[in-house]
Amino acid sequence: MKTIAIKSKTKKMPRTAEKTVHVSGGTGLKALFRKELADHLRSRRFLIILVLIYATCIASLYGALSGFSEAVENDSNFLFLKLYSTSGESIPSFMTFIALLGPFVGLTLGFDAINSERSSGTLNRLVAQPIYRDSIIIGKFLAGSAVITIMVFSMGILIGAVGMLSTGLVPQAEEIGRIFFFLLFTVVYIAFWLALSILFSVFCRHSATSALAVISLWIFFALFMSLIASIIANVIYPVDDYYNSMVNSVSNYTLTLNLNRISPYYLYSEAVSTIMSPSVRTVNVVTVSQLDGAISGYLSLGQSLLLVWPHLVALVAMMLIAFGGSYVGFMRQEIRSS
Repeated sequence: MKTIAIKSKTKKMPRTAEKTVHVSGGTGLKALFRKELADHLRSRRFLIILVLIYATCIASLYGALSGFSEAVENDSNFLFLKLYSTSGESIPSFMTFIALLGPFVGLTLGFDAINSERSSGTLNRLVAQPIYRDSIIIGKFLAGSAVITIMVFSMGILIGAVGMLSTGLVPQAEEIGRIFFFLLFTVVYIAFWLALSILFSVFCRHSATSALAVISLWIFFALFMSLIASIIANVIYPVDDYYNSMVNSVSNYTLTLNLNRISPYYLYSEAVSTIMSPSVRTVNVVTVSQLDGAISGYLSLGQSLLLVWPHLVALVAMMLIAFGGSYVGFMRQEIRSS
């Protein structure tokens, strides 16, 4: 009797299998970035935000042009910057509009970044794909930041182009540099609110809850932070009578200033005011003795940036802390049980 030996044929894994996994993980971030960017650009929400922001941009430009002649009479230097910093009779400047409405753009893009996909069940299928899990949260943040960058710089270019056509002014090299850094500060400022909204989207199960939480912080920092800082400073360093006013006025103002700088709204407003107004020579308390003998003039772009680089570092740090919290929270969450 012949014995027939049956050889089991096993398929060997190709040598490039491990490399393919790494390539798919690396390209997963690119794919998610493109998907999120396309979702933002095609959504009705983005169109509504775009119309709102551009309407306020045009309104601020109209106000700047209406009050341009008066601003030129007061100061005839750096005229092109006045298109961004001049207010009309009843219309705030572009800088004021961005400081108030910029957080709205960030929170609108990110308040339902995670919890909406979790509630709809698409997050489970997304995690099941052969991509790194952290690519999901990073791709959403990068896509939102890209949308913010496109929106901010397009608005800045639009104001400059319409201003050139309306007034005939040609910007100088230093004015272009100041406008660039102003728009860069604006991108970082709005990206902080995007990261904060994604943070609440990770830890809140419902989109409405995360939206209300971010809106509450936005209103608190924009409206109530200065009031609370003033109350705390008056309690610690009272200025209710003549003697206390003489003794505690500098300490009171310094404490109020430092407490206000906890707010990203105040940090951004102070930084861009310094950049767009070359006549601003300091951002801290200046005594009469320090002003004695000082020569009035304008700071160069480099000197203005030396004054506000701590503001930029603080805004970047707050943005990274907010995104780091959302990253750690998302990586530790159990998706299947959600």
